[in-house]
Amino acid sequence: MIREVLPGDLNELLELYLFLHDEDIPEDNEHLRSTWDLITGDPNHHIIVNVVDGRIVSSCVCVIIPNLTRGVRSYAFIENVVTHIDYRKRGLASECLDYAKQIALKENCYKMMLLTGSKRPSTLHFYEQAGYNSNDKTAFIQWL
Repeated sequence: MIREVLPGDLNELLELYLFLHDEDIPEDNEHLRSTWDLITGDPNHHIIVNVVDGRIVSSCVCVIIPNLTRGVRSYAFIENVVTHIDYRKRGLASECLDYAKQIALKENCYKMMLLTGSKRPSTLHFYEQAGYNSNDKTAFIQWL
């Protein structure tokens, strides 16, 4: 079942994020909770999850960014695409990305952008199969 996160999903989502790059789950403190409340209260911030057998096993984030160019049309930014290792190769992340695309279309976005740190050909092929390309833009990152 594909859906957006619910307020009670925080801990399960953080456990899934361990398959991204974190080594441990952040400490459950006021900063974490206020950040969660900020995200879940923002109508432009969508955390999409795929639930199998009552368990969150795949997710992505879709943020709608208002914009003054391109006919004053917003764009969507996709981040934190992840699937639990035991549930990969089942199309679950593709379903999350499709759901994000539907949100972007509903919000009249003119483009969707996605960054990945992966250099693995299989990951890059996955994003290409999902409709993304690496030819139109060049991404630069400055870590803070």
